[in-house]
Amino acid sequence: MWKRACDKAATCMAEAKEYNKQRWDKSNMETDFKERDNVENSMEVKLTEEFSRKHPLFPVSLVKPYFQTGEDKFPSRKKNPTPPEIVDVEESPGSVKKIINSRKIRLNGKDQR
Repeated sequence: MWKRACDKAATCMAEAKEYNKQRWDKSNMETDFKERDNVENSMEVKLTEEFSRKHPLFPVSLVKPYFQTGEDKFPSRKKNPTPPEIVDVEESPGSVKKIINSRKIRLNGKDQR
């Protein structure tokens, strides 16, 4: 009976391993990154004292390749957007001149507004 239970457990573990491998392989592709390739949003992480024993590297599956776009592909794209126009609040036509009505809201016996 003990031998049969061990065999059944081993079979279930093998099936679970194969199932999980198939699910992983479906969503995660092998990447062809090499050392010194450009990747998008790469950064060096300095860990604090409490995380000093953690490994500071990311798995390759989380890294996306970076492709630099040329200006000839997007000629209408603005390089530096213009800053918004500064408007004097007191002189603008949409400023509040008078509060006509207000309402107090009470929550747990305390005024909220």
